[in-house]
Amino acid sequence: MTRRRGRTAAPPKPGAALRTAPDVRRIAEKTASCAGVASLTSGPFGTAATYLPGGSVPGVRLRDEAVEIHLAVRYGRPIPEIVTRVREAVGPLSGDRRVDVTVEDVVDTEEARKVGRS
Repeated sequence: MTRRRGRTAAPPKPGAALRTAPDVRRIAEKTASCAGVASLTSGPFGTAATYLPGGSVPGVRLRDEAVEIHLAVRYGRPIPEIVTRVREAVGPLSGDRRVDVTVEDVVDTEEARKVGRS
């Protein structure tokens, strides 16, 4: 009797579309360009990143069901507004994955201090 060790992936069903992974570098660029985003962050334990050949993309992590984005925002804009803008910018790049945004920090800037004095 022969025993099989390990399991092999089942072949795709005929006519089934293969799922392609989103371009995490492009997602990071789109996120960083959104108004109110100060930077992408690696999360509290440095685990929010996608590792690719030649380096990593901090602040973007791919899950089977979601694209996680971790970021720091600039003080002065409503956080829900920033999160909505990031989701709208990244949504078309995420394929069929949900976009989860985690705000890790709020940073103070000279511009934000001027707005706060008005």
